[in-house]
Amino acid sequence: MTLELSARAALWFLPFVLPVCLWVAWSDLRAMKIPNSAVLSLVVIYLVIGLVALPLPDYGWRLTHLAVLLAAGIVANAAGLMGAGDAKFIAAAAPFVALGDAMLLALLFAVVLLASFAAHRIARATALRRLAPDWASWKAGRKFPMGFALAPTLVLYLALAARHGA
Repeated sequence: MTLELSARAALWFLPFVLPVCLWVAWSDLRAMKIPNSAVLSLVVIYLVIGLVALPLPDYGWRLTHLAVLLAAGIVANAAGLMGAGDAKFIAAAAPFVALGDAMLLALLFAVVLLASFAAHRIARATALRRLAPDWASWKAGRKFPMGFALAPTLVLYLALAARHGA
């Protein structure tokens, strides 16, 4: 497995991205919403830390990832395929991912999505639900808090890139 994101860049991003991703996962489980402030935090982290972590041409080019995925997310949201918070999170996370790692990220997301979905449904159907009885995601019917899968995917991608260079 070859990752295009350098270990150096991943190590710069990871400590700042991790708490935001924990916030996103928790918030989506609790309220079925990804806060705009969390999404904006990811963008600011990229804008500031990216200047140190990435070569300047890569830094600028990756901002186009944000724009393209935001446009695609708006269309997907309008078509009812995903929530607005999910679309915004994906766009904000996009600059952290090297274009050459897109297939790896898709595979990683598939695995994390299955694990997150199973964990959520098991917790919802068992006594674990009593640990957080007021979470909106328990009562969301067939809906799933996608931030619970999206956020760990970004963290695991950065962790794999950091580990790959070690």
